Amino acid sequence: MAYEDSASGPAHRLILENRERLTISGVEEVESFDENTILLSTVQGGLEVQGEGLHIEKLSLDGGDLSVEGTVWSLIYEPQGKEKGGFFRRLLGG
Repeated sequence: MAYEDSASGPAHRLILENRERLTISGVEEVESFDENTILLSTVQGGLEVQGEGLHIEKLSLDGGDLSVEGTVWSLIYEPQGKEKGGFFRRLLGG
């Protein structure tokens, strides 16, 4: 069982199995998704998942859990200390 420090907020974890199944905890919002890119907000900032044939198997925003299947090529975090939504705004042209 994972330890959650209430002072630092909910836990954030990534589990990638064989680059084909990704499980993420600490998800706050899914900004957008298609078969090649998933943009989401986590308790640790913005996260972009890039790959091929990506599809969301499970999404529970109440619990902050997301499961993705497909081939994962990369995981890119928004740099800490940036304005919230800045990474996604630039990426989406907003």
